[in-house]
Amino acid sequence: ERPDLVIDSMDLAPDDVVADIGAGTGYMTFRIAEQVPEGHVFAVDIQPEMLDIMRKRIEERGIDNVTLVQGSVQDPKLPADSVDAALMLDAYHEFSHPREMMSGLVEALVPGGRVYLIEYRKEDPNIPIKRLHTMTEAQSQKEMRAVGLEWDVTKDMLPRQHFMVFRKPQPTPKTE
Repeated sequence: ERPDLVIDSMDLAPDDVVADIGAGTGYMTFRIAEQVPEGHVFAVDIQPEMLDIMRKRIEERGIDNVTLVQGSVQDPKLPADSVDAALMLDAYHEFSHPREMMSGLVEALVPGGRVYLIEYRKEDPNIPIKRLHTMTEAQSQKEMRAVGLEWDVTKDMLPRQHFMVFRKPQPTPKTE
């Protein structure tokens, strides 16, 4: 829903490094790549077939700021301290090993790095989607807190989905 609004609401800087987790065929990856012309996008998916589709599109379009990453169900396989922002659009609820996957993602985030978690609202019984494909805001906050992320804001702008922002804490300076 509203992919341009989602991207605009991520407030990306032109030189941000962004991970699209569960990138699929690259629907959001290519939109993000346009927003970070001096930055980079890691398109992460566990299915080689999806990465093959994206690889062809990258070659056809001559895109040079996207790197394809074949993650696993437990690890996004991203370099440590390399990602300013990560998007998970209707992907997190599908993870078979959410804690392990998120731990790997937290490791990849720079201090202050953001995770944009977009999921269908379980709180709304009128959402015409199976409940197993939905999440409550409270559940999302609890699970992100368990891996060390801090809830920043939930923007109420999408008709059927939560747009939740979490941050990796900045280290506290040591005093002597």
